[in-house]
Amino acid sequence: MNKRGRKRVLQGTIVSDKMDKSVVVQVETLIQHKVYKKYIKRYKKYSAHDEENQCRIGDVVKITEARPISKNKRFRVSEIVKRAV
Repeated sequence: MNKRGRKRVLQGTIVSDKMDKSVVVQVETLIQHKVYKKYIKRYKKYSAHDEENQCRIGDVVKITEARPISKNKRFRVSEIVKRAV
């Protein structure tokens, strides 16, 4: 399959749900240090589209790359993996 047909799927935790139909998802990735070979956590925040306003702070969700929905939103919430307690 070519790269054009593949959409990125990321998993992260919701850190903000203050907006209407939007959430901010923090995704954690592990990278290896070039010299010391130790794994380091890197965090990045993505704005994602949540059509039904189902997501709450602390939920673990999967987000899928989509066409630009607004100025900052390039992802859609595809599923809620784990609900916050």
